[in-house]
Amino acid sequence: MGSTGIQNSTDPIQTTQVSLRIWHPNCWTLQATEDTDAGLVAHGVYERDGVVTCRATAYGDTTAMVDELIDRIDASELTDELKIINEYFGPTHRSTAAGNATQELLVEYEPHNSIHDAFISRGFLPEQEIRAQRGYEYWTVIVTAPRARIQDRLDEIREEMNADITIEGIKSAGTNTVQASPVEQLSERQREVFELARSEEYYTWPREASASELATQVGVSKTTFLEHLRKAEAKILGNES
Repeated sequence: MGSTGIQNSTDPIQTTQVSLRIWHPNCWTLQATEDTDAGLVAHGVYERDGVVTCRATAYGDTTAMVDELIDRIDASELTDELKIINEYFGPTHRSTAAGNATQELLVEYEPHNSIHDAFISRGFLPEQEIRAQRGYEYWTVIVTAPRARIQDRLDEIREEMNADITIEGIKSAGTNTVQASPVEQLSERQREVFELARSEEYYTWPREASASELATQVGVSKTTFLEHLRKAEAKILGNES
């Protein structure tokens, strides 16, 4: 007898973890973090009565960097209201986001400018906090679907939201496993300096940019920049855990 194509409730369900880099238009997080030295970590996104609220942490190496990012968010035409959280209910509620300076935020904005529902409605569930840095969002999601169907769903989101979505890593349970990209092992700062070095053709010969020039862009000393870069390179090459 041929297969009915119906999965029994007792059949095992394969769960896949996917790491994504995302750009989409009319996104306040991407516009605010583009060409800035600070970043955002979104801890939760909630919709109620036609308003989306994002609880996030702005972070950076200095308070000035964080303040600049907050000013950009507040001035954005894509946000409706920005609330700064100055009270905490305990030390464990403070963000562990990378950066010497942090500020907790609540940001309200219109649902049609959010890509969140496009993922949730297709079975992609955020497994980690969403990061926004240098004009991109970085998501780690889990989904219960065959690999081919995952790609189809991502294509649907690309078309619906006019989004640029790159798979940086994909991993499934069992023997059919593809390890996440080594770049996913990097800290926030290591990722930032490595991607900057790569985009500015630091690795070409002859070099198009010097370490001093790139350090100035990031806002750190040359020694600190090279330290972050060498650690990133070691992780990518598998020479450091």
